[in-house]
Amino acid sequence: MKKKNLIVFGTRPEAIKMAPLVREFLRNENFDTKVCVTAQHREMLDQVLNFFEIVPDYDLNLMRPNQNLFSLTATIIENMKPVLDEVKPDYVYVHGDTTTSMAVGIAAFYSGAKICHVEAGLRTFNRQYPFPEEFNRQLTGKIADYHFSPTELSRKNLLAENTKEENILVTGNTVIDALLYGIEKVNAEDFVDAEIEKLKTVLNFQKNVILVTGHRRENHGEGLINICSALKTIAMNNSDVDIIYPVHLNPNVIGPVNELLDSIANIYLVPPLAYPAFIWLMEKSYLIITDSGGIQEEAPSLGKPVLVTRTTTERPEAVQEGTVILLGTDTDRIIKETEKLLENTDYYKGMSMLHNPYGDGKATKRIVNFIEAL
Repeated sequence: MKKKNLIVFGTRPEAIKMAPLVREFLRNENFDTKVCVTAQHREMLDQVLNFFEIVPDYDLNLMRPNQNLFSLTATIIENMKPVLDEVKPDYVYVHGDTTTSMAVGIAAFYSGAKICHVEAGLRTFNRQYPFPEEFNRQLTGKIADYHFSPTELSRKNLLAENTKEENILVTGNTVIDALLYGIEKVNAEDFVDAEIEKLKTVLNFQKNVILVTGHRRENHGEGLINICSALKTIAMNNSDVDIIYPVHLNPNVIGPVNELLDSIANIYLVPPLAYPAFIWLMEKSYLIITDSGGIQEEAPSLGKPVLVTRTTTERPEAVQEGTVILLGTDTDRIIKETEKLLENTDYYKGMSMLHNPYGDGKATKRIVNFIEAL
């Protein structure tokens, strides 16, 4: 009898990282695999589903204006019950550190299914930072039966928390699987994307392009203002540079970013990009300034140095390897490190050629093989 899988995710980053696993399981005749999306994000999630050609079996469509963690958590748990009752899965797969992962983990535990945590074991050891992601990840780790860790360090974190060693598998990160598939697809001759064509007309790729993202809750306010001040100085000091910033639609982000950066000639503020356009732009960029976790993992595979505008990270491996520099939101440090990478070619080459500690593009095969062996 086939084992029953239920793969659940709700946000764009989860969808990107779970898409290779969905595709791999759907090809495997030993499993009956269903996909459920909570749609904690909506439009951005749908873009990823379309790109990876995934049609969910269940769409809870839970995104609401101004939703809060209290109502979102309760709504996910309540709405998962009929799905779990119908599917009766042997294994439920959740990813990372989102509210969807934490709440689905609780619901799956109540249902009696085995819980498989993809991207398990990352830690800052500060439950308030990032908030609520660190708490979500730790709680999901307590609930999970099987833990798929991207690195050896994340495995050690789990062992230190008394997780059974035989229930942990170091896989690499599935985001690299997704990235390698995606880059091949967007560079295919027959691939057409309106956002990519628009970017080609906006940017002068004779210049060095700096890609910027920034939206994390802990940087709202003074931190984001400091980042924008640094970007303004970098742009004004370096006319041979174009800075492109896909701006998150959160009012706490879009307001200060537009106010501080909108009038600068070589800074381009654009709406959030769909996954194909974003990875295409990553590949074309010279360096990346970000507070994103996923980009810290992806960019080294493309040979792009990453400057991280956070004071701590649950992904320290790339910092230790030297492909990522952790800067916080100190304006002067952001300016200094950016201009050093722009001016010092040896320094840039050293960062861009280093090994990516997050995987080789075979993480999903390792996960499927592990579950199959059970």
